Amino acid sequence: MSRPLSSENTNMDFPKPPSPAPASAPQPSALPWGLPFAELGPAFSTPVTPTSLLAPHWVAYDVAVGARLGLPTGWWQSENYCRAFSGTEPCGTPHASVYAGHQFGVWAGQLGDGRALTLGTLAGWEVQLKGAGRTPFSRGGDGRAVLRSSIREFLACGAMRGLGIPTTEALCLIGSPAPVRRETLETAAVVTRTARSFLRFGHFEYFSYLGSAAMLGPLVAHAALHCDADLQAQANRHWNGNLAAALLTHVTRSSAELVAQWQAVGFCHGVLNTDNMGILGITLDYGPFQFMDAFDPGHICNHTDVQGRYAFDQQPDIVHWNLHALAQALLPELESKDQVMQALAPYATHFATTYQGLMARKLGCAADAPALPGLLDTLLSLLADQAVDYTIFWRRLSHWVAKHDPADRTVVDLFVHPAPAQEWLTRYVAALPDADWKARSERMLAVNPLYVLRNHIAETAIRAAQTGDFSSAMRVQKILATPCVEQPDSEDLAGFPPAWADQLAISCSS
Repeated sequence: MSRPLSSENTNMDFPKPPSPAPASAPQPSALPWGLPFAELGPAFSTPVTPTSLLAPHWVAYDVAVGARLGLPTGWWQSENYCRAFSGTEPCGTPHASVYAGHQFGVWAGQLGDGRALTLGTLAGWEVQLKGAGRTPFSRGGDGRAVLRSSIREFLACGAMRGLGIPTTEALCLIGSPAPVRRETLETAAVVTRTARSFLRFGHFEYFSYLGSAAMLGPLVAHAALHCDADLQAQANRHWNGNLAAALLTHVTRSSAELVAQWQAVGFCHGVLNTDNMGILGITLDYGPFQFMDAFDPGHICNHTDVQGRYAFDQQPDIVHWNLHALAQALLPELESKDQVMQALAPYATHFATTYQGLMARKLGCAADAPALPGLLDTLLSLLADQAVDYTIFWRRLSHWVAKHDPADRTVVDLFVHPAPAQEWLTRYVAALPDADWKARSERMLAVNPLYVLRNHIAETAIRAAQTGDFSSAMRVQKILATPCVEQPDSEDLAGFPPAWADQLAISCSS
C-alpha cells in the first residue's frame, strides 16, 4: 500500500491530507502523453519497461509541478499515481536515450540513461523516472537510485527553483524497502523529474563520434524547436539559416548565465562532465552538489574528484571547456571553424557581465558602479582568508545596511580578525554616498537568501526519512521555495552548520 504523507507542501500548518483523486479523475495511463523524440527514431532512444519496485510508498511531492503538468487534484494521494511514478505500473511510452561524453576531462565513449527513463511529455514538459531499474545503457549497474541521493535531488530541484536558478524540477519522490547496495546497504527510491528537455551535450557528442553524423541535423532541429521557440527564427535572421551555429550561440549564452548564478550563490555542482550539461542551460543531475558553508574558492564538494577538476572556482572554466567539446561535436553541421569561434566568443564577456550584475545586486549597488570591482575583490578575499560563512555574511550585510551603524557588530563579528572587515565596511559606505539605505537593505534582502540547502539540512531530512518520517523533507521543501523570506520557526535552517557537518562526505553516489 502507498503511504500517505501528513502534509501538503503549500501549507506549513500540516493539515490533514486531502482526499485521494476521485475515481473519475484521469488515471496515469490515460493522461495525454506525448512522444518527445518521435522524429529522431530508434537511433536516439530505446523502449524500456521499468522494473517493478517493491512496496512503493509516497515520500515527497511538489503540488506546483503537478499542476503545471495537468495532473488531477489529489494525485499525490493516489495509489495508481504512486505505482505509475515508481515504474511499477508503467504509463506513457518509457524509453531510455543514448549519449556519450567526457568524464573528468577524459573521453568516456558511449554512455546513456543508465538509471533514467523518459515516460513522455505532459503539457510540453518531459517526465522522467530516475531509479526505475536497468536499461540497455546501465553498463553493469542496477539502474536504481537510493533514498539518500533521491532526497538530495528532490530538495535541490526545489531549492534552485526558489533561488531563480534554471533547473530540472522534481514532481515527486517514491520510496521502497527494497535493498540497494552502494557504499553500504540502503533502500531504493525513484525521483520523477521534469524539464522542457533533457538533451545533453553528450547527445551531440555521441552522434558525432560514435553514432551517425547524419543524425546531428535532426538533433539540432529538435533542440531548436523543442528547447527554444525563438531559436529557429533567430538562426534565419542572424546566421543565414545555419541552425547549428545559432544553437551553439544560444547554449553558450545560457550556460554562461547559469554558471554565473551558481558562483553568485555559492553553489558547487561537483561533477560537470559533458554528459551532465543540458542544452537548455539548466542545472542537471544533482549528485555530489553542495552550497558552500565557509567561503572557499577552491572548495571541492565531491570527494571522488581527487584532482579538484570541479572545484568551485574552476566551474566557469570547466563549463567553457565543455562548450568547446560541444562545438567540436557540432563541426559537421557548421560552415567553418571561424563560425565556431564566433559562437563561443560571447562566453567570457557574458559570464563576467552576468556575474558582476548579480554580485552588484547582492551588494545593493549598480552594476556599473566604479567602486564595485575593488569592493568585491577585497570582500571575497576577506571572506576566503577568514573562512566566513558565505550565506550568513550576505544576509547580515543586507540587514546591516539599513542603518549602516559602525557600532553594529553583527557583520564584523563573523570575522576572526574584524579590523579588515570594519575597514571594508567603511569603504563600502563611502562608495555609495547619499543613498536610501533602507531601500537598499530591502533590495538586498530580496536577493540574498536566508535559507539554502546546506549539506547538513539535507542530511537531517535524509535521516528522518530513513526512520519513516517524511515531514522533515516536506518542511525543508516548503521553506526553500521562498529562500529570501523569513519564515516562522525556521531558525534551525538559517543558522551556522553544526560541527558534525564537517564530517559529511559527498561523492558521485550521493
